[in-house]
Amino acid sequence: MNDQPQASSTSAAPGTSRYRPLEDYALLGDGQSAALADRDGAIDWLCWPRFDSPAVFARLLGGREESGHWTVHPAQGTHWTVSRGYLADTLVLVTTFETVTGRATLTDFLHTDGSRSPRAMYRIIECTSGEVAMRSDLQLRFDFGQLRPWIEAQGEAFSVRCGAHRVRLSCEGQIAHEIDDACVRSHFVLRQGERNALRLTHALEAEVSSAAPLPAWPDADVALDQTVAYWRGWLSGVDMRSCPWAQSVRRSLLTLKALIYWPSGAMVAACTSSLPEVPGGSANWDYRYSWLRDGCFAMGAFLNAGLRDEAQRWLHWMFDAVGTSPDGVQTLYRVDGERQIPEWELGALEGYRYSQPVRVGNAASTQRQVDVIGEVLYGLSLARRAGLDVSARQRAVERQLADELTRCWRWRDSGMWESRGELRHYTWSKVMAWKGLRCALDAAQCDTRNGSIPPDPDEQKRHARLTKLCATIHGEVCREAWDAGLGSFVSFYGARDVDASLLLLPLVGFLPPDDGRVVGTVERIVAELDDGGLIRRWRRGADNQAGQDEGAFIACSCWLVDCLRLMGREAEARERLESVLRVANDVGLLAEEFDVGRACLSGNFPQALSHLGLITAALGLCGGVLDPGGG
Repeated sequence: MNDQPQASSTSAAPGTSRYRPLEDYALLGDGQSAALADRDGAIDWLCWPRFDSPAVFARLLGGREESGHWTVHPAQGTHWTVSRGYLADTLVLVTTFETVTGRATLTDFLHTDGSRSPRAMYRIIECTSGEVAMRSDLQLRFDFGQLRPWIEAQGEAFSVRCGAHRVRLSCEGQIAHEIDDACVRSHFVLRQGERNALRLTHALEAEVSSAAPLPAWPDADVALDQTVAYWRGWLSGVDMRSCPWAQSVRRSLLTLKALIYWPSGAMVAACTSSLPEVPGGSANWDYRYSWLRDGCFAMGAFLNAGLRDEAQRWLHWMFDAVGTSPDGVQTLYRVDGERQIPEWELGALEGYRYSQPVRVGNAASTQRQVDVIGEVLYGLSLARRAGLDVSARQRAVERQLADELTRCWRWRDSGMWESRGELRHYTWSKVMAWKGLRCALDAAQCDTRNGSIPPDPDEQKRHARLTKLCATIHGEVCREAWDAGLGSFVSFYGARDVDASLLLLPLVGFLPPDDGRVVGTVERIVAELDDGGLIRRWRRGADNQAGQDEGAFIACSCWLVDCLRLMGREAEARERLESVLRVANDVGLLAEEFDVGRACLSGNFPQALSHLGLITAALGLCGGVLDPGGG
């Protein structure tokens, strides 16, 4: 963590755009939603009541104050420097402002104690030397900045109402407030040893008016103690003493935990929408949903770290979402398991750094992606190997999923990268069909041995049929996806290019890591896709789905680390991992991509796939993972 002071910038004037680099943001989370706080004390993104709800602070995408934000920092006209960092092993952010007159710390967190606690954000301001004039500007704008709420004073507090939302701002300490153009503005001076605390609470009308009243919100000190104890208690069982990258792994685990919706166990890909993969471009997607593929990979990362509860809860959520309809398996779901995620464009926001369109929802939910069924079966296989509880109902659905794969594995699809163009026979999709069937075969053998499925002739015939099909798929991929001229596997049948999904072939055991075809593919990917020590998804200038030249993909860079380790090239693997660690921001967070040319993070932030890739790569170099495809 880099806590060196950096020069700050004051907020833009109302009506002008103000965008901060993604590196400036830190994550706050409570297991229901997440907020992004910048270096100068501004909360620019928050969706309430949950990850996939409309934003109540959307300046991240709108650029303007009226898009919604909550800023707490020294008074306007004051010059300051700032340093920041998380309290160790927590998501409690401490920002220190140094002015010519004194020093003040701002402690920010979303309250959580591990129970069904009501939603609350706390901001504690304390003067540690001299005297500092502070200000707070709270602009709540509902429905992604489109709706201005009613605000009224209630004694020393303020009530905010908009539709079903009931928000309350209260304070501990002497603070002067005023309501100005649907904004609560506050001004106060703190001297050494003095402190104030602001609390913003949220409830829905149905919660407020229900027969069971909401629990009381605790005061700031109690809330802080509970939140610190929760995060540290959760991470206390993770032993990293033998890992030289322990701090980065622990921070990544906390980030993944913060992206899990605790009522269901689902993990969102990121807490943001429409942060562009290319600045000013149109590859702007809503990632506030739960991808089955990412979740199965995350299951491996959690199991490798010894965090079994998160893996178990994901397993149960996944099968609840899939139900008993294998032919209707989607790529992604809402955090409560709902399937409808229509995609539409939000014209009210100008987009991060003017990147249009701003999208809500994700049409990839309706795409055909054959590999997803294989990944679900693979995730269940990891669960079995780790000794997690697998129910009879889940075993029954597992068999149905395997049978569905025998039907759909030949189909063209949109592939891992969710192309919105022509459907193709993507290599990764075929490989995961093979892997899924292999996992189903292993599961059937295990169930037969332990008596869950009594041996009978029909089961033996099924086993023989699936075994033959696995050989057929494996042979087809080795024939149709191999390009002898390139000495490499290619992205899809008939292609002349590689893409970084091919790095996963040895990680799921499709071929041994020392097989000449694997070595050739890895070497080709490094030769064509390396970008400053990181790995791009596809060749620079390739005709990808956006038609744009995006940055290096951080998860793919971690997959290369895993490949090199399995190939026995540990020194290279370590060097590659260090390249990934260098692009994390000062509080250890990673986006989807890193733009090497512009030296900045890009894409949705923080990105679960990037962090789980880092976890598995680092743990692999520290002594192994659950199996070669554990992450």
